[in-house]
Amino acid sequence: MPKLWNETIETHRREVRHAILATTTTLVAERGLLNVTMSQIAEQTGIGRATLYKYFPDVEAILRAWHAEQIAHHLACLTEVRDQAAGPGQRLKAVLEAFAAISHGAHGHFDTDLVALLHRDEQVGHARQQVRHMICDLLAEAAAAGEVRGDVAPAELAAYCVHALAAAGALPSKAAVRRLVVVTLAGLRPAT
Repeated sequence: MPKLWNETIETHRREVRHAILATTTTLVAERGLLNVTMSQIAEQTGIGRATLYKYFPDVEAILRAWHAEQIAHHLACLTEVRDQAAGPGQRLKAVLEAFAAISHGAHGHFDTDLVALLHRDEQVGHARQQVRHMICDLLAEAAAAGEVRGDVAPAELAAYCVHALAAAGALPSKAAVRRLVVVTLAGLRPAT
């Protein structure tokens, strides 16, 4: 096949896949996890059921694919924020602020059944590990520069930061999230 034809097919497949993911998350948000069928997804997406089954075997697989994309997007955002900041302390602060904002924005959008389904997946654990490693590296860099405490291992501090900032999901406002980041950063200051 000509290259243009292959690119056109791949573009079409990506667009269909994206439409399936978007439609499914909208339906689940409106109706709840247990009230969405493959037939409804196919109809709302504007494709046949046979086509839908070529992409995904069931609703759960669609939601897992959507969640994987969300995780990848969040990790990319954290990397971008880290890379745009100057200096060890600023990189750490920027990543902690971004992580808290992601945590705050990620909660409360779907029902508890969906959260339970998606968060028992190993990709969530792997993503948390990547975030901890990123924060650990930033803490080690900032500690070497004397900008954060050096009396506690960076891995321990990273775990503390991740757990503390994950609480942003339960906070009522962006102002409360900012205060949580300030408190977390205060706990990282070098002992005087």
